[in-house]
Formats: sequence, C-alpha cells, structure tokens
Amino acid sequence: MKIFQQTLDLPQKRRGFHIITYEVLDAIPQLHEIKTGICQVFIQHTSASLSINENADPTVRQDFEMYFNKAVPENDPDYRHDDEGPDDMPAHLKAAMLGCSVSIPIRNGLLALGTWQGIYLCEHRNRGGSRSLVITAWGE
Repeated sequence: MKIFQQTLDLPQKRRGFHIITYEVLDAIPQLHEIKTGICQVFIQHTSASLSINENADPTVRQDFEMYFNKAVPENDPDYRHDDEGPDDMPAHLKAAMLGCSVSIPIRNGLLALGTWQGIYLCEHRNRGGSRSLVITAWGE
C-alpha cells in the first residue's frame, strides 16, 4: 500500500465554479505510482466547496452559479450569521449542500474521471481569499 499526501494552496478566485483538475494533478505527481486506488481532495474551508461535474462547456458552471444563487439568496432577514457580509451565511449553506471533499478512483496512475468530468472549486464568497486543499492518494 502506498499513501501520498500533499497540500495545495489555490490563489483567490472570483465567486463561481472553477475547474481545478490540472492544479490537483500537478500537486500530486506521485499519483502515477498507484495502479489501483483512491484520491481524495478535501477543502479546509466552510464557505467554499468541491464538486465533480462538466469540464467542457463553461455555461454549465455559469448555470450552477445561477441556480445556487436562486436556491440560497443573500440578504435573507432570517439569517442570524451575517457579521461578515450578505454573502457569508449563503456561502456556508452552499458549501454544506455541495460538500467539502471528493473521492476519485485511481486507475493505472490516472484519475478515473469520465470523459466530460472535472474537479470544481466552488467559490461561494465574493472575496473568499486563497483556498487550501489536502490531497491524499492511496492504493497499490
């Protein structure tokens, strides 16, 4: 069994859904040493999330942003947690809906993503700052 772990600090990105597959792959070059295994990517933040989805058509990422903004609107008077601005509590809710990690099979040293799949950083804050990821890969 081989286990590798790396951290990845992503620079601040604008609010929205960003493909980070290549940044993840660049951060863990040891992946090619694993024939069969799992790669987990974990985000160390509560107002951004990770997801896997369409990697080709950018309108999918735009539609994700539109959907989540409608589903979890800003300035809801019922929110009690609003010290950091109107995008703060909605960001926490969106992150809870999407989750803080993704797990991807490793096959022959590569992520076994589907043809049209990519890893998304889902930035839910207007100015979220840099984001830290922990990438762990293990297997035979």
